[in-house]
Amino acid sequence: MSAALPAADTFPKLLLHHARQRGSSPATREKSRGIWRTLTWRELADDVAAVAAALSARGLHRGARMAFIGDNRPRLHVTMCAAHALGAVVVPLFQDATAEELLTPLRDAGVTHVFAEDQEQVDKILALLPRCPAIVSIVHDKDRGMRHYQRPQLVGYAALLGEGRAVTKGALDFLEAEAARGSGTDEASIIFTPGATGPSKGVVLTHAALIDRARAAAEMDGLTDADLALVYLPPAWIGQSLFGYAQPLLVGYCICCPESTETMYSDIREIGPTYFLAPPSVLDAMLKRVSSRMEGAGGLKRLIYRQCMSLARYAGPRLLSGERVIIGSGLAYGLGGLLIYGPLRDVLGLSRVRVAYSAGDAISPEVLTFFRAIGVNLKQLYGTAETGFFVAMQRDGAVRPDTVGPAARGVELRLATDREIQVRSTGLFKKYLGDPEATARAVTGDGWFRTGDAGRLTDDGQLLVLDRIKNIGTLADGTTFAPQAIENLLKSSPYIRQAVAFGTGRGWVCALIDIDTAAVGSWANKQAISYTGHADLASRAEVYRLVGEAIGKVNAGLARDVATAAMQIRRFAILPKELDSDDGELTRMRTLRRDAVAERYRGLVDAIYQGASAGPVGLPALQIRIEDAKPHSPATMRSAA
Repeated sequence: MSAALPAADTFPKLLLHHARQRGSSPATREKSRGIWRTLTWRELADDVAAVAAALSARGLHRGARMAFIGDNRPRLHVTMCAAHALGAVVVPLFQDATAEELLTPLRDAGVTHVFAEDQEQVDKILALLPRCPAIVSIVHDKDRGMRHYQRPQLVGYAALLGEGRAVTKGALDFLEAEAARGSGTDEASIIFTPGATGPSKGVVLTHAALIDRARAAAEMDGLTDADLALVYLPPAWIGQSLFGYAQPLLVGYCICCPESTETMYSDIREIGPTYFLAPPSVLDAMLKRVSSRMEGAGGLKRLIYRQCMSLARYAGPRLLSGERVIIGSGLAYGLGGLLIYGPLRDVLGLSRVRVAYSAGDAISPEVLTFFRAIGVNLKQLYGTAETGFFVAMQRDGAVRPDTVGPAARGVELRLATDREIQVRSTGLFKKYLGDPEATARAVTGDGWFRTGDAGRLTDDGQLLVLDRIKNIGTLADGTTFAPQAIENLLKSSPYIRQAVAFGTGRGWVCALIDIDTAAVGSWANKQAISYTGHADLASRAEVYRLVGEAIGKVNAGLARDVATAAMQIRRFAILPKELDSDDGELTRMRTLRRDAVAERYRGLVDAIYQGASAGPVGLPALQIRIEDAKPHSPATMRSAA
């Protein structure tokens, strides 16, 4: 680190530290109408002071709860820190959630104030007001479409800022006085779990817990105020809360907000971040963009790309880890950097990335290897909202595709008799909101949090996460069946967006496949295959053959290991629609809700195991084609290897 990290114990105190130490340095950047606009640390603190004064006048007080619904924007961060300055608790919610999905967290948290980004979010809150009478104030960021709204609860951000400046006169005295009243033990945030395996729960975290976890990660990778990060993920996700709010306030680095989701890839190229966080779904999408473009390239370009990537998968990860490679391979990799790897990093906007993390779900080994092969220092980390996100983290020089690294600083790990990963650390949550029974079930008497994930520790102390305990079963022959590993292998194909594997209690494994419409559509166009939409494309015999080939490759890999040979996929069906969070099949972070998918497609899965050539989906029942996959002989594959 270039300087010691500040010892302040709350976020407003950290903000004031940076306003004094690096007041003229950039704190946030936002792209608006094609122009990047900068807010310095001093300007950020001035705005926070003004907004805090205005919110105080509108009844926000210590211990109250304020919800935030919108994309990452400097104004959202200003208002969030203003709420923290007043001792209020912030409740970030997913911006793409429906009004009905927002109802429960708003009521359970007793929210009184809301920050809503735009008209869409305001309309959701207004529709809920009769059932959420505690809400007395709604701050909206963007005025578009709001001119004729006449509600006493509504106030625009610009008007709110003006109200506060009229009181504070641009001075920080108000902010300093309010911040001095806070302590690290104060509740800072309520993060609602994604609900992948059950009802969502409100996780209550203190300032001290969040700052402790942010400090552990910052110290491990030497983050400084010279680093730069693109914040583009939902603020409601614990990973974004740490990466885009807690860490910049601790370290003092600048965060940059893209103009929109559609411009994210071009914006990341302009910014050139040095620090990058992405869930596997984003990294999968990046790799599929590259794969799709290369499939459309000429024969010579494709040949050069494949040859270079074959070398990169050997040399790239070793060079990143500081290992030696054969001299000829090192020279060839350097040439490949000029021709392939460097341009690829530039196209993806990752040319300046010093450290990148994948978190939030299991990443495919193929995806991790690809990014490390082209020279991106991508590492995995593991954590949950209850554990403050940073629990286990891969270290430079010891990155393995199958593990998430050893325990982070300040964390103890142990495995229960059923292989459940249990965690004890200074970053643990305080409680589940309004549910002391659930809190008691989740934490042992001696302070260990039960994650619900199964895992094992390697001889060198690295954690390997297998799957959720409730998802792990056995095949009829007793073979342990962990579907997540198989699904990740399937998603390595550019043509497969999601996959759901079944097999517990059965004699063999089957899979439901959700194709990537863009990638398969592009392939179909090149094959001169006409189709009218996703359902039509998914039903084509040619697409079934394409997916069958991808499954065959996965089966070949499974057959090489006696422990996984029995988990080869024997039959599959392609779903007629994409799995969607609006339909409850995915969480708002786009992770799989396995129970929901199993229930919705129960008839299709039963038909697969009954040996039928088609199975029912939906009402009225649509018959979906079912195909056999190609299994491989374990003995043959081992001899071939």
